Amino acid sequence: MIREPLIFEISDPGKKGYSIPKLDVPADPSALEGLPLRADIPDFPQVSEVEVVRHFTRLSQQNYCVDLGLYPLGSCTMKYNPKVNDRIASFPAFADTHPLAPAGMVQGNLEILHRMEKLLSEITGFDAFTLQPSAGAQGELVGIMLVRAYHESKGIPRRYVLIPDSAHGTNPSSAHLSGYEVKEIKSNASGRIDPAVLEQAMTDEVAALMVTNPNTLGVFESDICLIAEIVHAKGGLLYMDGANMNALAGVARPGDFGVDVLHLNLHKTFSTPHGGGGPGSGPVGVKKILEPFLPVPVVAKKGEAYALDFDRPASIGRVRSFFGNYLVVLKAMAYILSLGPKGVREMAEIAVLNANYIRKGLEGVYDLQYDTASMHEVVFSDKIQKEAYGITNLDIAKRLIDHGFHPPTMSFPLIVHGALMIEPTETESRRDLDLFIEAMRTIAREAAENPAVLKEAPHHTYVRRLDETAAARNPIVAWDGRKA
Repeated sequence: MIREPLIFEISDPGKKGYSIPKLDVPADPSALEGLPLRADIPDFPQVSEVEVVRHFTRLSQQNYCVDLGLYPLGSCTMKYNPKVNDRIASFPAFADTHPLAPAGMVQGNLEILHRMEKLLSEITGFDAFTLQPSAGAQGELVGIMLVRAYHESKGIPRRYVLIPDSAHGTNPSSAHLSGYEVKEIKSNASGRIDPAVLEQAMTDEVAALMVTNPNTLGVFESDICLIAEIVHAKGGLLYMDGANMNALAGVARPGDFGVDVLHLNLHKTFSTPHGGGGPGSGPVGVKKILEPFLPVPVVAKKGEAYALDFDRPASIGRVRSFFGNYLVVLKAMAYILSLGPKGVREMAEIAVLNANYIRKGLEGVYDLQYDTASMHEVVFSDKIQKEAYGITNLDIAKRLIDHGFHPPTMSFPLIVHGALMIEPTETESRRDLDLFIEAMRTIAREAAENPAVLKEAPHHTYVRRLDETAAARNPIVAWDGRKA
């Protein structure tokens, strides 16, 4: 592979990518007085237009994305994003809407928000939604804020939130930010919540249980209805992290399980672009008891018109500027409507089928700590390779890059040491799944026959293996030996 140089390394004095005609009016230097203008930028690269275009095009071609191949990040649901959804969101009537326009001028936009809330309510079994949260983590936070507001309305916010050890890592943060102390619930041998353990932990000081279902092991919490009864018997609320809703959509509704509040990730389950820091969307659905506390404004339909309702005295207030990431919501709505009820169900069914296809293809080759039925993802570990050949999940992941695949999620969930969490989603064809399985099986053979190949991987990238810990602790950007 030819190394692409830094843009500073292709710079030559005097080169530029523009040509400006001479000034044909008298110069007025006083017009710039007081402005914070630089006279010069030290070491600023001097390159031609074609060099700039080719440099960044070549860099972009080294990037991996879901349009190129399988992106098996477990618990992230990195599926293909249909281009028609982006086309719809780029229509000027949507993209050019001013966020400060009065409700009377944006009736179409408000209708979309209102209809999307109804669609999500129908899919999940909840009574109301807010579309304001701009990511799953913010959705979690809003959900627990609603829980706190509910308990405060009863006279006491309570003290604890229970979280299983198989939950997403942001759950404890959301609880802490909402003023709660966290107590961990250990998983049983099947990777699920043990109702007996929960019953012991559930007291009248517990505000809520936060459960991810299916959990991060890809295991469905089959006792979820009993779990809801245990929590409700002590006056607590049941929060569900819906990041793994791709396994359930169109098949089962969390609102029917006894769940009180849930967040979704539109940028996971409903196929809006995911990654790169955003934009995302983390809507929160609630049962009737929590509806008064939803963030303001709420989109309300009055007759044939739509309005923004700010008159909600019990609301937790605004949690996001304007109405959330509107175009992300629009893309997700286009996706749901294009699939319809049958398609949404098939989406989940094929996602579960694909995960189990990979599971079957790699069983016995990689360790499977929890031999419970898998849903949308399967969690292997490096135990076989590590104990026999000293090969870790990091070595396996780095070698997978040489085979043209993005690595799966590593070292999570924490209850599986050396975890390799694989989620193919419904996007992938059998051919793509077979290619991935064969790559993983080849790596397992290499671990036994030539472990040094894995220890030195990746071999076909711009840079070889980096000391990621040192880079994180001491980030240095440099060219020609100089720090940036």
